[in-house]
Amino acid sequence: MSRANVVRAVLAFAVLAASLYFALSEPARLGLDLRGGTQIVLETQDSPSVKAGRASTDRAKEVLHRRIDALGVAESSITRSGDRRIIVELPDVQDPARAAAVIGRTAQLTAHPVRASAQAPPGAGERVLPDERGRPIMLGPAALTGDGIGSAAASFDPQNLSGWAVDIGFRGDGGRTWEALTAKSACAVGDERRVAIVLDGKVISSPQVTEQVGCGVGITGGSTQITGDFGAEEAKDLAALVEGGSLPVPVKTIEQRVVGPTLGDAAIQASAQAALIGVALTGLFIIAVYRLVGALAAIALACYALISYAALVAIGATLTLPGLAGFVLAIGMAIDANVLAFERAREEYAAAPRRGLRSALSTGFTRAWSAIADSNITTLLAAGLLFFLASGPVKGFGVTLSIGVLGSLVSAMLLSRVLTESALGRRAVARRPGLTGLGSTGRVRDRLERRRPDLMGRSRLWLAISGLAVVLAVTGIFARGLNWGVEFTGGRLVEYSTSRHVDIDTARAAVSGAGFPRAVVQTSGKDGIAVRTEKLDNAEEKRVQEALAAKGGQAVKQRDELIGPSLGAELRTKALIALGVALLAQLAYLAIRFRWTFGLGSVLAMFHDVVIVAGTFAWLGKPIDGVFLAALLTVIGYSVNDSVVVFDRIRELWGARPKDRFADLANLGALQTVPRTINTGMGALFILAALALLGGDSLTDFALALLIGIVVGTYSSIFTATPLAIVFERFTKAPAPTPKTSRRPAARRQPGDSGAVV
Repeated sequence: MSRANVVRAVLAFAVLAASLYFALSEPARLGLDLRGGTQIVLETQDSPSVKAGRASTDRAKEVLHRRIDALGVAESSITRSGDRRIIVELPDVQDPARAAAVIGRTAQLTAHPVRASAQAPPGAGERVLPDERGRPIMLGPAALTGDGIGSAAASFDPQNLSGWAVDIGFRGDGGRTWEALTAKSACAVGDERRVAIVLDGKVISSPQVTEQVGCGVGITGGSTQITGDFGAEEAKDLAALVEGGSLPVPVKTIEQRVVGPTLGDAAIQASAQAALIGVALTGLFIIAVYRLVGALAAIALACYALISYAALVAIGATLTLPGLAGFVLAIGMAIDANVLAFERAREEYAAAPRRGLRSALSTGFTRAWSAIADSNITTLLAAGLLFFLASGPVKGFGVTLSIGVLGSLVSAMLLSRVLTESALGRRAVARRPGLTGLGSTGRVRDRLERRRPDLMGRSRLWLAISGLAVVLAVTGIFARGLNWGVEFTGGRLVEYSTSRHVDIDTARAAVSGAGFPRAVVQTSGKDGIAVRTEKLDNAEEKRVQEALAAKGGQAVKQRDELIGPSLGAELRTKALIALGVALLAQLAYLAIRFRWTFGLGSVLAMFHDVVIVAGTFAWLGKPIDGVFLAALLTVIGYSVNDSVVVFDRIRELWGARPKDRFADLANLGALQTVPRTINTGMGALFILAALALLGGDSLTDFALALLIGIVVGTYSSIFTATPLAIVFERFTKAPAPTPKTSRRPAARRQPGDSGAVV
C-alpha cells in the first residue's frame, strides 16, 4: 500500500471511530411527526401602547420563531389560533418549563447610565432598581433599546466569575449610541462609571466601564459583552431573548400539554421499509454496473450513512420523516462521486491497459476531482447561504444538505478510494479486469462512441421542447393556481374528547375515511384528539366528529379555532431572499470557475426544472407545503450539480482542442457524461420509487416531486443547459480555455501518488 493510501486509511479509521462514538452515545432528537412533543398555548395581552389583535399577534409569532431557533429547538411548529392565541409545539424538549418561561417573556432590553446616588429622589425618566447583587442604584433614562441590537450569543469567558457572558453585536445606530454612552461613563467615577443592562424591569448586569476605555472615547467596534452572575443556561436564554428581539405585546401562558406524533406507527414503519428496499436496490444496482469496485463503493456508502447520522446527532439536529427520507435519498445521490471516478478510471484503462487497473483507478479519482469539487462547492454555497440567511425548516435544510455533501466527499474520496485501490493492488484481482468492473467502458458508452449522434445539431428542437414545457407549467400555475397547504395558508384546529378511549391510528383512519386523508391527527393531553386541516367548513367538521364518535362513543368538541400559517410571511421572505442570493453566488462561482456562458446556462436550466416541478403540482392539485419546499430545494442542488459535471467535461475537451467548433465539443462532452448521468440518476430513482409506492401518504408527494425533478434535471443538464451555452457562446469573444499541463512528467507518476483528494 502506498504512503498516500496509508494516510487515507488512518484518516478513514479516525472518521469512522468518531462517527461510531457519536452514533452510539448521542440519542437522536425526533421531530413532532415521529415522537410528538410539548404544546404551549400563549395568549397576547394588551400593552399600554399596543392593543392585542391579529396583526400584533402575528408579529409576536415571528419573534417567537427567532427565539425558538436561538434556543436550539429545530423543526418547531408555531401557529396563530384565532386573533390572540399562539400555539407553540416543541419537539423533544428536555425542559418544557424552561422553554415556556423563555419564549413567553416580553424581553424589553434597555441600557441606562447609572446616576451618582440612589438616596436622592429620582428625576424625570429616572428610577431606582436593585442591581444584580440587590443593592439599589438609580438609573437614568434609557439610552439604548433592543432595536439597536442585531445579534447575541452566549460565550465562555474565563475572566468572568461565573465563566459565562453574552456577546452582543449592534445594528443601525446602536453601535454609535453604545459608544457615546460608554464614552460618557468612562469620564466618571464611582457608580456613575457603570452602565446598567435592564431586561423586563430587572437589572441583569451593571458593569463598570474598564480603565482601558479612555474618557470621551467609549467602546468602539460595533459590539460589546454583557457579564453578570449567570451560568451557561442563563447565558443561552438571555442570548435567545436578545437575539429574538422584544415582543410587541406581552403574552401569557394559557396551557401546556404533551402532544403525540402527527404520524402513525404504520406510516413510519412503511416509510422505513421503503427506505431499506430503496437503499438495497441502489446497492445492488451499483454492484451490477461496477462489480467489485461497486461492491466496495456500496460498503463506503454504508459508512457514509453512519458518518452523516453521527454528524446530525452530534449537532443536535431534529430528525423528521421528510428529513430522514432526504437523508436516505442522499445515500443514493452520494454514489455520484464514485460513478464519476469509476467512469474516468474506465476511460484511463481503455486508453492505456498496460499501465494496470490500479494506475487507471488512481488517475480516475484524480481527474474526476475537478468535477466533484465544482459540483459540491456550488451545492455548499447554496446550503451555507440558506443557513445564514433563512430561518426555520429552510435553515435546517441548509445544515442537513451541508452534512450530506461533506459526508459524500469523505465516503467517495477517502473510504471508497482506500478500499478500491487496496483491492486492485492485489495480483489476483489485477489479473481479472472484467471482475473489477473497470475492464470496459460499458455498453452505453461504447454504443454512443460508435454512433456519435449529433444531439447538439438539434439544439433549437431541444430548447423548443424545454420552452414548451415551461409554458405548460406556467399555464398550470396561473390557470389552476398553487394549492398552498395548511402550513402556508392556515386552517382549522378542532380538538375532541371521546367517551371511550380511541387508539390514535384508529382515529387517523376514521378521519381519513371521512374524506380528509391529509388532516393532521394527533393526541392532545391525556385523552384528547386534535384534528388540524385546511378548508374545513361546519358540515365537514360535523362529518369528522361523527366519524370519531363511531369509534369512541360520544365525541365532544373541546376546542374549535381557526389557525394561521405556521410558515409565516417573514420565513417565506427570508427563504426567497436566501434562495436568490444563493443562485447569484452559484452563478458568480460558475462564471469564475468556468465561463459566464456555462454559469448562465446552468442557472437557467435549474429555473426550468423548478418551474416544471411546481407546474406539475399545480396541474395535479398537489399541496405546496414544507415537505414540497424541501423537495424543491433538493431539486435545485441536483440540477446545478448535474450541469456542472457536463460542463466540466466540455471545458476539458475544449482546453485540449481549442480550434474545434464549440458545438461539436459540447456534443461530445454531453455524450461522454451520459453513463455517469444515467447511473447516478438510477441510484436515486430506486429509492424514490420505493418511497413513492410504499412510503404512504406522508412521503408520496415528497418522492413524486423529487422523481419529477431528477428526471427533468437529468434531461435539462444535456438538452437545456448545454444548448443554451452554445447559443450564448455565439455572443462572446472570449478565447477558449487554456489546456491544463502537469508540472511533472507523466512517466514519473506512480499509482496512488497523487494524494490530492484526501
